[in-house]
Amino acid sequence: MNAQAFWNVIGNYNNKTWIIQIVLLIFVISAFVLSYIRKVRWLAKFSLGIANLFIGVGFFWLYGTEPVQKFFALPLFLLVGVLFLFESRHNKNDDLKKPTGPQAILLSFYLLYPFISMILGGSFPQMVTYIMPCPVIGLSIAVYAGYERKNKILLALMTIWGLTGIKSIFFNAYEDIILLICGVYGIVMFINEIKRSDSMK
Repeated sequence: MNAQAFWNVIGNYNNKTWIIQIVLLIFVISAFVLSYIRKVRWLAKFSLGIANLFIGVGFFWLYGTEPVQKFFALPLFLLVGVLFLFESRHNKNDDLKKPTGPQAILLSFYLLYPFISMILGGSFPQMVTYIMPCPVIGLSIAVYAGYERKNKILLALMTIWGLTGIKSIFFNAYEDIILLICGVYGIVMFINEIKRSDSMK
């Protein structure tokens, strides 16, 4: 997949889904607020499940043009979405804790995504928006870090996508260095989760 094909998919997606993206972003932000203030504890996970499913279907299935998008990215995002929905029900009483320093930095990076994309020369529709694969996974990793209980499969899948941020070098999408940072943080969380599981045996 070359850089132009990569940006063409993004442009087509943004042109066709920008209204849905705005609605979904408002839903996700509202869900986070309600979970942080412990009004609806499970809603943040549920919203991330919906967001990741939307990326799987609305980005990769409908607008993806390359085999890697159809046979790697699509199933990965569908699995992440389903696992978040499962977590929202199975561990529905988990509290979403106040972000730590690193988590706050990752959340700030998420908010900066489209602005960095514009600084790097992007313009709508061929630019990175909030409801796109890489920002959504970055946000998912940052928010999921705030929960005590973590599903290792879900964490591994998100980390795998996070590490694909290395593509920023090849596709002139340098904003995805943010994704790579999130992927590295995912590795740290995954290792800590394995250590925690071993210590409980």
